[in-house]
Amino acid sequence: MSLVTTHVLDTAAGRPAKGIGVRLEFEGSVLGEARTDDDGRVRDLGPEELTPGVYRLVFDTAGYLGPDGFFPEVVVSFRIRDGAAHHHVPVLLSPFSYTTYRGS
Repeated sequence: MSLVTTHVLDTAAGRPAKGIGVRLEFEGSVLGEARTDDDGRVRDLGPEELTPGVYRLVFDTAGYLGPDGFFPEVVVSFRIRDGAAHHHVPVLLSPFSYTTYRGS
């Protein structure tokens, strides 16, 4: 299992957001790319070992939200201190807002 996972919930529709492209970046390099599954989750994204530092998850929300979505892309930057720990970064998404937090 990857040490970085995510899931996206469509809070306007009250269901998981499936099919959103997600990419994990570190120091300008792409470490992994995937799409959210039927449950809105990405369970395998990136390497099994991580260097401490600042990472970015980039969510391609334009294809999911369509032309009415205010945010065509959501970028979540986060710091990893323990490269062996699991980091789960969920996103709650609607056409005009998003929220994120450190999950478990």
